Amino acid sequence: MGRAKDIVISGGYNVYPKEVETELDALPGVLESAVFGVLHPDLGEAVTAVVVLQPAAAMTEADVIAAVRVRLARYKVPRRVLFVDELPRNTMGKVQKNLLRTAYSSLYGAAR
Repeated sequence: MGRAKDIVISGGYNVYPKEVETELDALPGVLESAVFGVLHPDLGEAVTAVVVLQPAAAMTEADVIAAVRVRLARYKVPRRVLFVDELPRNTMGKVQKNLLRTAYSSLYGAAR
């Protein structure tokens, strides 16, 4: 049930988070990432990324978006890129995207 929610439906398009995460993780300076959907008043859900940078790496949200914009279709590019020190994980080591969705649920001002 939890993994079925991983697909992001943004503006009527299906976005598979793994595809976006693969592009983000390939960027120099990115250690790991998680991509998920957050409610958006116009799009339904907005593609949102949380990124953990490698030590001493310096990237901005604009840097990350510009880098993946040339590699992904426009609707797959994250609307926002947020930086964290570590991703929340369960005891099995899987990223808890439900916690990320909850933590950033008001990011675009859409109410549940």
